Formats: sequence, C-alpha cells, structure tokens
Amino acid sequence: MHYYLIIALQGFCVYHAIVNKNHYYWLFAIIFLPLIGSILYLFINVFRKSDIDRAQENLTAVINPSGKINDLEKKFKFSQTFENQVRLADAYLEIEDFDNAIGHYEASLKDVFKNDFYVISKLEEAYYFSSRFEKAINYAERIINNPKFKKSRAAFLYALAIEKTGNIVEAETYLKTFDAPYSRYNERLELANFFIRNNKLTEAKILLTEMVTESEGMTKQSYRQNSLLIKKVKELLASQE
Repeated sequence: MHYYLIIALQGFCVYHAIVNKNHYYWLFAIIFLPLIGSILYLFINVFRKSDIDRAQENLTAVINPSGKINDLEKKFKFSQTFENQVRLADAYLEIEDFDNAIGHYEASLKDVFKNDFYVISKLEEAYYFSSRFEKAINYAERIINNPKFKKSRAAFLYALAIEKTGNIVEAETYLKTFDAPYSRYNERLELANFFIRNNKLTEAKILLTEMVTESEGMTKQSYRQNSLLIKKVKELLASQE
C-alpha cells in the first residue's frame, strides 16, 4: 500500500515539475529518491510557509473563532498599533460581526493612515454586507480615483451597492469591467445575474454561454479550481432555456 502511495506522490511531483517548468534537477531527485525527493519538492515548490500558516489560522478560526478574537484583542491592548487594530477588525469581519469590525476599521483611519486604501475598502465591504449601502458607497467614493480601485473587490461591491440604490446604468458599467475571457468567473456570474435581475435575458444567455464554452477549453487544474462556479453557470444557463 505504501509503495503505491509513494508512486502516486512521485507521479504528482513529476507532473507538477514538468507543467511548472521547474529546474530539471528536481526530476532526478524525485525519480532517484522517490520519497525524500518528493517530500522536499512539495515543501519547496508546492507548499509555502505562508500557505501553511494561513491554513493553520483558518482552521483555528473555524474551530474556535472567539479564541482568535480574544488573542487579537489581547495583542491590540498590549500594543495599539495600526496593524494590530486592522488585524482585529479583519477577524471581526470574518465572523460577520460587522459593527465591531466597522468600529475598529474607522478608529484606525487616523494620522498617516487616514486614507489607507485597504481599510477603506474593508469598511465598504462591512457596510455593504450589513446592508448599509449608502455608507458603503460613501467609503468607496473615497478611493474611487485610486489606481488600485479599478477591477478590485471594492469596485465590484461598489457596483452592487449602487445597483441597490437604483443606479442601474452605472452599476452595469462597473460590472462589465470584470467581463474578461478565462478570468473573473465569480464577477462575471454576478454580471449574468445582474442582467437577469434587470430583464436583460439575451445578454445573460450570451455571457453564460461564453463562460460554458471557455470551461470546455480549460486545463484540468483550472477546471478543478473553478468547478463550483462553472456548475453554477451551467445551472443558471439551463434555467434560462
């Protein structure tokens, strides 16, 4: 059994090395030192420390979200830095405690950080998902001229917020900026839903059909990464037939 697992691991590493055009010496290491070479390859070329740390943080947050909040509260009380306050606000936003998130984000906007793009975009997000759309729009408009705004999550939520307030034409303009082939499937799916909500069924069908066609030419890896969204696209297209 262990033999077959090692062969499978070895096969994956060889495939990954070839697809990603990693140095040829990795192929020798994987082939001639199957277990050790494959494990080294995984940790150096597939896993990154930041990914592992993030996975651990996410697991902790899922198992004990209040524990993460408590730890960040203690860190912030001990050292009331901008970074510690924003991390605390992020943690509140993750558990959808919007009021506490907003309180910390707004408190952090002072001195040299009063126009911080990240914090303002997060305030927009917190206000949007707490259904306070005018406030979300106000914060978005503080960063709308920043080069980072274009095609950002902030721009996407801004489009949805202004749709909520009845500005359909401008909302469509912003949402259409995300319509690029072989990318932005989440935003493009929302654009299709926007078309349907606003009785533009022909436009919705064209966009959904384009996305389905694109999915048929994807690599296996890309298809796996987008499989849930592609499934939603196909279901939505079928509902429009």
